Amino acid sequence: MRHPGPLFTLLAGVVLAGGIGVANLAAGTGATPVAGTASAASSTTTAPPSKTPEPPKPAPPARADYAGRVAGGGASIAVSARDGHAIAYVCDGKKVEAWLQGVTVGGKLDLRGAPNASLTGSFDATAATGTVMAAGRTYRFTVPVAKKPAGLYRATPKVQGRAAKIGWIVQSDGSQVGILTADGDSAPAPVLDPAAGTATVDGTPVTAEAISGLAGTGDF
Repeated sequence: MRHPGPLFTLLAGVVLAGGIGVANLAAGTGATPVAGTASAASSTTTAPPSKTPEPPKPAPPARADYAGRVAGGGASIAVSARDGHAIAYVCDGKKVEAWLQGVTVGGKLDLRGAPNASLTGSFDATAATGTVMAAGRTYRFTVPVAKKPAGLYRATPKVQGRAAKIGWIVQSDGSQVGILTADGDSAPAPVLDPAAGTATVDGTPVTAEAISGLAGTGDF
């Protein structure tokens, strides 16, 4: 038997190699993903869930009273709002005091008083918050609703023949602070009886006026 020659053997090898290459190419083509498919899938993002709208805030009350101590406890403040107007009183029970008045719009406070006193802030159904400047000092405050007898009181008696003015702030715990002023001189206010609405000045009973936005009493 004759053995195949070298040329025949070489041709057979080339054909075999070509067949293997074609098979590999076919297999590779079937496994290769379509260009851009993977990147397109990975770049797909999920839209964030929509936020639930916050419920509207309750409207500020048309009438309200607030009283409490400023931040740090260096003074007390009372605020009464009534039908678009407000009055406030801040005092430290010694020398620093100021009466302030102004309008309210949408629960915002913008009050002014002499000399160079001002108050800005806001109020709602639970508290009044803001900043008040008086006698060159600045106080920040958040004070709660005042329930009688807590709140703001005022009297205008005569003291030794001089016109005087007294302001009191009664706190919810029953404590009180106030100042009596006459001709520019200041002194701690006499003790007020909130239930009777009276105080004694130089041995004479004095009637105090409750200033309340909620009850609608007192002159704004």
